[in-house]
Amino acid sequence: MTEDQFVEAVGFSHLLPGSEALKLAMFVGFAAGGIPGTLAALLGSILPPTVMMLGVVSVLQRIKGEAWVQGFVRGLSPAVAMVILVVAWNLFKGETSIPKQVFLIAALTLLAFLLAVPSPLVLVGAGILGVMLIR
Repeated sequence: MTEDQFVEAVGFSHLLPGSEALKLAMFVGFAAGGIPGTLAALLGSILPPTVMMLGVVSVLQRIKGEAWVQGFVRGLSPAVAMVILVVAWNLFKGETSIPKQVFLIAALTLLAFLLAVPSPLVLVGAGILGVMLIR
């Protein structure tokens, strides 16, 4: 594969939807070995993280009932919330006025929390609301 072909592959991987690294690996695999090269690149890109995730999940399944794990999760939740708040603060601190969408997001987040709405419903609702607001 020449340098020009590689640069072209990087450009195509940016254009097409999906993981850029995976698309680039498959393109290089195809250039090196055709369809078998593509399959080898695909397996080489997907298999290691999948095996690692399965290993982590199996360990977590064994220790999920432990008291220290539950304490860790209880302590981690406020830390994650604080990280999100700090990022939001940094995004909006240069703004002269706060967009009304921020208040809407805050109110709906509080409502979802108080009503214990399942996460998948919150995500679907946020997606639909985002489409309606961005038009």
